[in-house]
Parts: sequence; structure tokens; C-alpha cells
Amino acid sequence: MAIMVGVISDTHGLLREEALNEMVGSDLIVHAGDVGNPDILEALEAVAPVHVVRGNVDREPWTDRLPMMDLFEIGDCSIYVIHDLYTLDIDPSASNIDMVIYGHSHQPSLEQQHGIWLLNPGSAGPRRFDYPVSVAHIEVDGNRLTPRIVELNV
Repeated sequence: MAIMVGVISDTHGLLREEALNEMVGSDLIVHAGDVGNPDILEALEAVAPVHVVRGNVDREPWTDRLPMMDLFEIGDCSIYVIHDLYTLDIDPSASNIDMVIYGHSHQPSLEQQHGIWLLNPGSAGPRRFDYPVSVAHIEVDGNRLTPRIVELNV
């Protein structure tokens, strides 16, 4: 049975209804930082358990409880979450990591490097430049990850 993971990032205090609706049906939600408001995490947690990391603008006292990185297992896969990919200080291949989820740039991106998935869901919060507003989904089936980016009509 496949496990569904919703991925969101860079909400910057704005949880759009369209983004929240995309998280419905997820077994787990990952927020890759720059949350901006604790109410966003509360709303996401009402949908599914949430893994969240602190982003560079998450500086309010309530964000002190958020880790800078997260590593967890789901299905037979290992997922590493960090806000800014350029601060990654481990070798995912050597650490047997299957996917790195990150945010920060507001640009959605999905690629594989040396067998490791790199996923940036883009920004689900305020629009930046001419980048799309987007989230992502990952279907986890045993040791197989099937990620996809979803652009929101906003």
C-alpha cells in the first residue's frame, strides 16, 4: 500500500486554501521551512502528521522548537529535509538517503543526481517574481519514490 506525502515550503505566513486542499489525503506532510506563522503548522497538523524544518526567516521565539534539518524513514526510503540546499553538510549517497527535500529559492525543482532525488516544492506562500505557486506530492511504495510538483491556480 502506497504512502502519500504532501510537501510544502516557503509559506511565509500565508497558507493558501489551494495549498491546504492539496495536502488533504496525505499520510504525512513535510514543510521545508520559512513557515512564518505557527497557525500554519496547526492547520497542516489537522490534516496529517508534519515534519518541519526551520527556514532562514523563521526567527520568532516559537520557531526555536523547529530543527534545522530532519531525517526520517518512510516505507523503505530515507528522506532528508533542509531549508537551503546550499547548507547541506552531508553526502546523501554515503548516508543512504533516497531524497533531499528543500525550499528557500521559491523555484520548484525536481531532479535526480547520482540516484538521489532532489525536490524543491517551490513556494506555496506569497508569489515571488514570476515563479509559480506550488506544492509537491510523493508517492512512497516500498523503496520506490514517485514525486511530482503541482502548480496551484492562484
